[in-house]
Amino acid sequence: MHPSLTESPALSRRGVLKLGLCASAFLATAGLGASLSGCSSSTPASGFAMLRSSDLPFLRAVIPVLLEGAASAEAVAAGIEDTLKKLDYSLQHLSPEMFKLTQQLFDVLGMAVTRGPLTGIWGSWENASAEQIRNFLHRWENSYLNLLRMGQGSLLKLVIMAWYFRPTSWAHCGYPGPPTI
Repeated sequence: MHPSLTESPALSRRGVLKLGLCASAFLATAGLGASLSGCSSSTPASGFAMLRSSDLPFLRAVIPVLLEGAASAEAVAAGIEDTLKKLDYSLQHLSPEMFKLTQQLFDVLGMAVTRGPLTGIWGSWENASAEQIRNFLHRWENSYLNLLRMGQGSLLKLVIMAWYFRPTSWAHCGYPGPPTI
């Protein structure tokens, strides 16, 4: 006779902590490995000061999904490149440690070996559907691993700040702009 799920022991607090520690170590190792192995170039993409060529496909795929509801789909599509420029500008003003963590997040999401298991997107970001990206973001937002929740929150905040850094996005939310002095 097989025990039912309600009769089998639940994952203990110690088990959750071990799992979280292992997942954190995996993500840190993968990010560090990508940085050290040269999988992630440290040179900025053409026209950018901080964003690398390897970061751009991921960001171009994720930005429209993160900005759903912030503006019309046409306005979001037209503002992606400007949002990337503003994001690049914001990254220039992060502390070196925060920028390093952001690069590690982008590395983990950009490397195929970590992208598939962590996001469920096994192919390239360019081929990922909006639904797949929504599922990945939802899974990270509701993960029991604090590291994934922090990654999703950081990504969301960076993109939202870059979007609303643009004066063209202010009218949609009713912000008239800063007062003239």
